[in-house]
Amino acid sequence: MTRKKKMSAEGAELLKAVKQMKAKKKGRVYTPEQILAIAARQSVNLTQKEFANLLNVSVDSVQDWEQGRRSPRGAAKTLLRVAKQHPKVLEKIAS
Repeated sequence: MTRKKKMSAEGAELLKAVKQMKAKKKGRVYTPEQILAIAARQSVNLTQKEFANLLNVSVDSVQDWEQGRRSPRGAAKTLLRVAKQHPKVLEKIAS
C-alpha cells in the first residue's frame, strides 16, 4: 500500500500552471512587484486592511499593488522588502 502525501498550496499551484501550459492556456502572470507585495503581507500574516494601517497607506494602495494595477515606489517598496525579509522587525514596530 502506498500513502499519498498531501500537496502543498505552492505545489498545487505549480501543478495547475503546468496543466494550463500543456493545454496551451495562459495562466495568471504576476509581476515582481505583485509578488513582493503579496509575500510581504503574508509574511506578517495580516489582512490587507491591517497591513495598510501598519504601512500608513490606504487599503486601495495595497489592493492595487497586489492586483498589479499600480507598483509600490520609494519608501513603500523598501518597507515591503523589510516586511518580506524581516517580518519580526515589522511586527515589533506594529506593537
